[in-house]
Amino acid sequence: MTNPFAFALRGAKAEIEEGTSFAPKFDADGLIVCITCDHKSKDILMVAYMNVDALKLSIETGIAHYWSRSRQSLWRKGDTSGQVQSILEMRVDCDQDAILLMVETGGDGGACHTGRRTCFYRSVEADSAGAHLILRGN
Repeated sequence: MTNPFAFALRGAKAEIEEGTSFAPKFDADGLIVCITCDHKSKDILMVAYMNVDALKLSIETGIAHYWSRSRQSLWRKGDTSGQVQSILEMRVDCDQDAILLMVETGGDGGACHTGRRTCFYRSVEADSAGAHLILRGN
């Protein structure tokens, strides 16, 4: 029996963009960017990276796993915070070099290590003095 979670080899552009084979494109560091959104509100919760193992574990378990570039280790979101991300849908972009997760978050529903619901809690605004950050609601 073959492994149902083995990734396809990358083929021609047409197959990558229009075909049904899942052939993720990892960067030179062996990572693929992952955007994680709340399945109900569609708010972007966070952006992280996955390596092959994190992507396979996410598919196999239905729980979001990521690769920490700072710690150089695999981590399952929520192991320490209780904010486990249950994957309800996984998508891939047109050239298969980015993953989109639609999740339901456990615990208090937060995703950011700062304690906020989302990592995107500041806006960048510009004026005559230059660019600066504005703190937003969450």
